[in-house]
Amino acid sequence: MEGKLKKFGFEVSEKIEKDPPSYSIKGVVSFLNEITNEDDRRLAISLGLGDPSRFKCFRTTAIAEDAVIEAIRSAKFNSYAPTGGIFPARKAIAEYLSNDLHYQLSPEDIYVTVGCKHAMEVTVKVLARPEANILLPRPGFRNYETFANLHHLEFRFFDLLPERGWEVDLDAVEAIADENTIAMVIINPGNPCGSVYSYEHLSKIAETARKLGILVVADEVYGHIVFGSKPFVPMGVFGSTVPVFTLGSISKRWLVPGWRLGWLATSDPTGLLRKCGIADSIKNVLGPAPLSPTFIQAAVPEILQKTTEEFFSKTIDILRAASALCYDKLKEIPSITCPQKAEGSMFVLVKLNLSLLEDIEDDMEFCLKLAKEESLVLLPGVTVGLKNWLRITFAVEQSSLEDGLGRLKSFCERHEKKP
Repeated sequence: MEGKLKKFGFEVSEKIEKDPPSYSIKGVVSFLNEITNEDDRRLAISLGLGDPSRFKCFRTTAIAEDAVIEAIRSAKFNSYAPTGGIFPARKAIAEYLSNDLHYQLSPEDIYVTVGCKHAMEVTVKVLARPEANILLPRPGFRNYETFANLHHLEFRFFDLLPERGWEVDLDAVEAIADENTIAMVIINPGNPCGSVYSYEHLSKIAETARKLGILVVADEVYGHIVFGSKPFVPMGVFGSTVPVFTLGSISKRWLVPGWRLGWLATSDPTGLLRKCGIADSIKNVLGPAPLSPTFIQAAVPEILQKTTEEFFSKTIDILRAASALCYDKLKEIPSITCPQKAEGSMFVLVKLNLSLLEDIEDDMEFCLKLAKEESLVLLPGVTVGLKNWLRITFAVEQSSLEDGLGRLKSFCERHEKKP
């Protein structure tokens, strides 16, 4: 073919601004895993991801496994699922969530998603409109920010207060909200903080949202994973005060993140969301979206209805002990401050005192050197919106946790400034 070839339309022009560097949790953890010391005879330890299913002590219940096997062998669930999920799954999820409420959710209030991250994106896409904004917690889970960017929804941050158990700074929420604010996000139990909100604090969040005329998006993917003094209270309890989107999944409580079964529930006993057309919008967004595997959906009723308290209690006991161990060991490291012992989820957020350390500029450099020198991976706080903090995952085998915390202490001692 003679003459100058036409440039392909997908070739990036120099005039187009490139995307900013990614600070996704998986991306950063993968990178840190790759740079661990190959000459270190010790096994690399990762306390960076919230996926305990890799460890034998965090295996899911046989009830869940058998339910999936039965669904597959029945040969009844090899087809596409309908938009929003098959009826038995939606009914079972509605009943499961209603156990903690003073009203009943119906299957029509439930939308099955491909894990909780999909529920996040559906939420953002449904709420996005010109000039609207959404309020996000800092620190928080950066996927909300990613999805807001993707769907052109402005986001603003309100702070969580470490000195008050990572509660929402409600004064800040009121200060940054305006007539275009459409919703606020809370994550309870907290990722990355390990916090659990009290009934009283959730009630104040509901009243603030009602005053501002905004929806509450309650990310409860770690729902019921609590092991401190406060019980888990779902935001849906306050659905009569303010409409609530409840996001959840079986990933964490049942220890099966790879099964990709989540949900978005409209906790709205007054019916306001349906009257405003939000329910129809959710269906429209889900229409062309991917579907959770039909055989996993078919297993949901058995999983939710027949899993024993013994299984849940075993997981909680392991996490409670791990949280206490983590807190006690961290107190032995002067350059790290732990505001409070984690009471829920699988994480604790700790602050670096860089003034006590040599040759370390920030949390990212800390984690880079830690991976290279000790073959230990932690998550830098910048990935959750809080620079010079660290998120530590303690949902691992106890021996790995003890070893990892020992390596962390050795690293900090080696890098302490000399008097």
